[in-house]
Amino acid sequence: MGITTELLVNVTPSETRVALIENGILQEIHVEREAKRGIVGNIYKGKVSRVLPGMQAAFIDIGLDKAAFLHASDIVPHTECVAAGEKKHFKVADISQLVRQGQDITVQVVKDPMGTKGARLTTDITLPSRYLVFMPGSSHVGVSQRIECEEERSRLKGITEAQLDELGGYIIRTAADGVGDKEIEQDIAYLKRLWSKVLQRKRSNPSASMLYQDPSLAFRIIRDFVGSPMDKIRVDSRLAYTELCEFTESYVPELVSALELYTGERPIFEMYDVENESQRALERKVTLKSGGYLIIDQTEAMTTIDINTGAFVGHRNLEDTIFNTNVESTQAIARQLRLRNLGGIIIIDFIDMQSAEHRRRVMECLETALSHDRAKTNTHDFSALGLVEMTRKRTRESLEHVLCSDCPTCDGRGSVKTVETVCYEIFREVTRVNRAYDADQFNVYASVAVAEYIEKEESHSIAELELFMGKQVKIKAEPLYLQEQFDVVMM
Repeated sequence: MGITTELLVNVTPSETRVALIENGILQEIHVEREAKRGIVGNIYKGKVSRVLPGMQAAFIDIGLDKAAFLHASDIVPHTECVAAGEKKHFKVADISQLVRQGQDITVQVVKDPMGTKGARLTTDITLPSRYLVFMPGSSHVGVSQRIECEEERSRLKGITEAQLDELGGYIIRTAADGVGDKEIEQDIAYLKRLWSKVLQRKRSNPSASMLYQDPSLAFRIIRDFVGSPMDKIRVDSRLAYTELCEFTESYVPELVSALELYTGERPIFEMYDVENESQRALERKVTLKSGGYLIIDQTEAMTTIDINTGAFVGHRNLEDTIFNTNVESTQAIARQLRLRNLGGIIIIDFIDMQSAEHRRRVMECLETALSHDRAKTNTHDFSALGLVEMTRKRTRESLEHVLCSDCPTCDGRGSVKTVETVCYEIFREVTRVNRAYDADQFNVYASVAVAEYIEKEESHSIAELELFMGKQVKIKAEPLYLQEQFDVVMM
């Protein structure tokens, strides 16, 4: 039986969320906040407003509040050949030879406007799809250096070169490694249709107008599913549905029949329990049906996943219990990587297995589970310490980084000092202040929990401190203070 695949698209004025459902289970969730959408990737028909020979740059009016900035080195072609004896070298041509004031020019944004600075531009325009990058006007086909197999490089280059025409050339992306001929050809067809639309707008649009906008989340997701089987794409906004219909008819005609306007009374994300599942994807602990569980910790350098048997004791012996828990965890790990969008280095600490055959079968199960992931993954066999190292290509920020920020109480550490620890810090601070300054009395303001602990458990310590200093120390509970927060005030 095949996999049924659905996309649920939830649109509000400030946020768009897309959920990928496979066989009724949430596999991926994508979130985009309107306030954080930049203009990088957008293509404009600009007009040169000023040429600055001293800066080797020009200001371009692209219809924004601030003029955008175009440096000579970002203009293609920008080099001129200079002969020096027998040798030839290239240097950036003078900006005055490359552009003139009042000239129309097609540009793409490479850096968003920041503060008082306008956007940074280039005339080296590129359009990405899932597996290719289109380069208008070029006749070149390049292959990502990260595709190392020469046979695969030749195969991909051959497919792409067969589709070359006067519109432009292509760079084959790392994600194309192992992809079939049909998918590459579908991407080429999509990019050709897209660039033809840009050229059409360039002919008809006035200066300082946008010719192409880097697609918003819903459009990007649909673009990335070109050629993939999609049973339903349900959209809960009539405006977004209309726009997606136009987009799919123009660029992804094979997905038109899957589009559907969702008009149900229940919020679209309540179907398939998406809201609750996305909340659970932020928790450290993931329970397995057998009673075992995963602990997932995301750090700056890597993500670690620890597997535990928990309450699962099995029916035969411990080795079988461990093996079955490890096998079950491979499915959960593959799903959590997609759901949380964890990228970079991932270290998996499976429960130790004595049998080499068990370890081999667990690795097979893991690789099978990861084969459904659209992000590229690389796994390495068990290390000498019994750990499995793998990498997963970063495609965007993880779900936790999109939805969460560091805890203000623990400052992102994931733990807070105990009331006992804070209590002893207070005693040390009172002693330090007493030595440094002349005061008659000390008032200590601390959180309710710390104040109660001092008064109940450490009242004898306060008495000894007062006797030692010959001064009174008053403890005052401050309801608004966090557990680690306190102030020592001299009176």
